[in-house]
Amino acid sequence: MLKEAISQTQLREWQQEINDISAEFRLTITFDQIDVAAHSLQTLCISQNAKDLTSRQHQISLLQHISAPSDHVESSQSCSEVYHQLIRDAQGQLVAAVNFSSANDDREKPKLFTPLSAIQIRIATMLSKAISVYISTIDFGEQPNVSVAHDVDLQAFIDAFDEHIWIKNLEGIYIACNKSVERSWQKSKQQIVGKNDHDLFDSRTAEAFIEGDELAINTGSTVVVSECEDVDANYNKVWLETIKAPIKDEQGQLTAVLGMTRNIAEHKEAQEQLILAANVFQNAVEGVVITDKDGNITDINQAFTDITGYSRDEVLGRNPNILSSGRHPKRFFERLWNTLLVQGKWHGEIWNRRKHGAIFPQSITISAVFDKQNIIQYYVAVFADISVQKQNEEKLKNLAYFDPLTQLPNRMQFMSLVEQELNHSNRAKKQLAILFLDIDFFKHINDSLGHVIGDEILVELSKRLSYALSDFDVLARLSGDEFVVMLPGIMSTDSVTSSVDKIRSVFERPFILDNAQSVRLTASMGVAIYPSDGDDHDSLLRNADAAMHRAKLDGRNNYAFYTESMTKQAVEQLKLQTALHHALANEDFYLVYQPKLTLKNLSPCGFEALIRWHDPILGDISPAEFIPLAEKIGLIWDIGLWVLKAACLQGVEWLTEGKTFERISVNVASLQMQRNDFVDKVRQILLETGLPTKHLELEVTESCMMHNPEAIIHDLKLLGGMGIALSIDDFGTGYSSLNYLKRLPIDKLKIDQSFVGDIPHDANNTAIAKAVIALGHALNLQIIAEGVETEEQADFLRRNGCDLAQGYLYSRPKLPDALTEFLPLVNGIK
Repeated sequence: MLKEAISQTQLREWQQEINDISAEFRLTITFDQIDVAAHSLQTLCISQNAKDLTSRQHQISLLQHISAPSDHVESSQSCSEVYHQLIRDAQGQLVAAVNFSSANDDREKPKLFTPLSAIQIRIATMLSKAISVYISTIDFGEQPNVSVAHDVDLQAFIDAFDEHIWIKNLEGIYIACNKSVERSWQKSKQQIVGKNDHDLFDSRTAEAFIEGDELAINTGSTVVVSECEDVDANYNKVWLETIKAPIKDEQGQLTAVLGMTRNIAEHKEAQEQLILAANVFQNAVEGVVITDKDGNITDINQAFTDITGYSRDEVLGRNPNILSSGRHPKRFFERLWNTLLVQGKWHGEIWNRRKHGAIFPQSITISAVFDKQNIIQYYVAVFADISVQKQNEEKLKNLAYFDPLTQLPNRMQFMSLVEQELNHSNRAKKQLAILFLDIDFFKHINDSLGHVIGDEILVELSKRLSYALSDFDVLARLSGDEFVVMLPGIMSTDSVTSSVDKIRSVFERPFILDNAQSVRLTASMGVAIYPSDGDDHDSLLRNADAAMHRAKLDGRNNYAFYTESMTKQAVEQLKLQTALHHALANEDFYLVYQPKLTLKNLSPCGFEALIRWHDPILGDISPAEFIPLAEKIGLIWDIGLWVLKAACLQGVEWLTEGKTFERISVNVASLQMQRNDFVDKVRQILLETGLPTKHLELEVTESCMMHNPEAIIHDLKLLGGMGIALSIDDFGTGYSSLNYLKRLPIDKLKIDQSFVGDIPHDANNTAIAKAVIALGHALNLQIIAEGVETEEQADFLRRNGCDLAQGYLYSRPKLPDALTEFLPLVNGIK
């Protein structure tokens, strides 16, 4: 076989030479191996500009050429304007052919090819001879002595093709067809040969076939008469192309018409892919530029023009460095090309210059395109203008590191700056101060004047603070009304005090609003100093915050320096806070009950439910310690509902056991009363537990009236209307507004134990107790005294008309099982 006998190196050289000649002399060239014994053709080389249609025309023309009479075979010019040079081996056997054609540029003439010019024929002959000389030196071994022209059986030859091939004479009678035609038309050769199209097909199909024959005859060359979609024997969709060509004898007289139909599905698919790729190329949002192996631009798409401003004509043949911005050093491009040559691809960001001079950033991917010999033929660069992306990144960076309202550094940026300064201070053995600033009662500004005015004040404050500080100090806004200042390189606490005084002076001038209204503010500040108060930014900021809270506790409008005791106090509070969350989740609380007695005869009249907490690690924790913490961290609502439900369940249990009592009183925190759904929750718990409302009493404090008293009064009336008794706990220690007291739907007043403790020895407490009793009776309320511990206290209260009492004199708070003596059984139940 010729292909196996020719070296791959020689084939590559011929391929390159064919490409060069084809481009230089406007020729389409194919080099085909001819296997006479197997009746087959195989293309070994084909010029780059050759189309599938042209290649097929070459093979059809070659088939006609070598099937002609022997004295005509050796001629070089076929009737279809395809120039053939036949090549033989050393024994004279036909082994190959080089085929040449020149495209027809005259669109008014339907011919596919035009005759070769004299120079083209000369070049074709020279190339063919060069190939023939090489092939004549090849030793193919023993070859059968086959006569090229006379021993080739036309029927066997055309039967070797999968394509449908048939021949008609000038009268339109079929004189030959191959096996593929028989299978496709489902007719035998005997049923086809000797018949015309009207004999074989319906009139419409027959006329179409005859029209195709006439077109080939009239043009005198090969023509494509139809392309259509069909279904093969396996019901798969295929694309069929029908080609017809005139056959002439040695005198050039027309003798017959050759027809061939072949499946061009792959060609169609490739064509569609090319069209799709072209559309994608032109309509892509990204810019695309293609260069040859030397880096010269061969093509661009519309997006390239839109992005850079350069038209196609302005850049073709030029190097992409016309876009160079000058921002990148030579070493940058050396690394780029090294990566591209080694890996075949490079991706990154490059700053380029538009036609009008503007510099812009682009994200770009450059890929090398290799041929079959792994040699780079083209470079393709796909890029996107990321100017907007860069701008957005800058905005996001600004949002990430700066407060959007005041444009001051935010917490993240401040921490980063502090960490840098700490490294410097550590090396230089210098001190550094962190000052934490919180505006006093700023929430009142937002609530009364609105958040817009509040924001205006914060912006003005940030400007004033910036002016008051030096260029070396760093001011940041952490959140809301919290600011923080870093004072680097301090020499002593005096320099810190001086800076604090400058900051405090900022608040001496009022803040003037748009409506000419003025607002005065104060601030509480805490100071922590590196390295004595912390050696990292977290501990310094935390300790400065602790010092600021200490300043607030000391009366606000003040400042305080951090001390070690603040940290210990904060750590203990954090432990307690964590344990409190776990106690609520695990229901580690329990209730004890302190009896209430009628002073007149000491008969039991009810109990006060009191919460207790025993933590497995921290031990017993007093309610005076964890109740304020629960209010501070927002757990008092859940704890209060748990206490109410547990007390109601205990009351139901006592009633079920046949025990009797008047009411169980449950304390209600001020924050509970402020919830809109408190009444609904009480009603829900009573329904779930089944405790009658006549056995429940709620104790509220005076402080609950400080927030929205009208709503509180409304809710208390709803609770009273349900049959729940209401009492004021710790009367005289809180709000003590007689105006609201007379409007409250309450049943009892409880004298706080702070007034009972020194009775009857303290004249003031004695007078207060008498006044509370008299006031309560005047309002038709029962009076109960808590914290009664001595008989003297009890006698005094009894003489002055106090109705009820509770305290250690009668009983400490106890677990339910220890209260049997205070729970008489219902009559008739033993």
